[in-house]
Amino acid sequence: MRHTALALAALFMPTGPSIAGEDAFATGPVIEEFGPHAAVEGRAEIPDDATFKVSFDTSKKADAGAPNRTLASAARFINMHAAAGADPANINLAIVIHGKAVEDVTHEADGNLALIAALTAQNVRIIVCGQSAVYYGVTASDLAPGVEMALSAMTARWPSRQ
Repeated sequence: MRHTALALAALFMPTGPSIAGEDAFATGPVIEEFGPHAAVEGRAEIPDDATFKVSFDTSKKADAGAPNRTLASAARFINMHAAAGADPANINLAIVIHGKAVEDVTHEADGNLALIAALTAQNVRIIVCGQSAVYYGVTASDLAPGVEMALSAMTARWPSRQ
């Protein structure tokens, strides 16, 4: 009797929403090679005049040959907001890099060089903690093009670009 009740309960249990999975995600419209995102039904609209000034922070180094997740998240932020109607010119991002992650933004960071170039082409500031850089033996000349060095992650600031 107990097994029959469990079988009947399982038969009538809701199965939940279907899962769209990876097929729901696409890159672009701003950064075509990176930043997959999905459209979200029923979300709040983004006002036409919305302005974003967002900083990301990471100390976690990427797995060998893989892109740094925080750099990839910045690309996703740009793409998903632009796809939702935000003007890319109103999206201002900075990524503060410290700890072992400083190794992800050097000339030798093969898994990140194209992503760094795509982000800096969109005026994303990538700022390295100088204290972490010294600790890990990274100099300003080791940094990938467009990556900046600050005194520390705590003092990285957002000056206006001219």
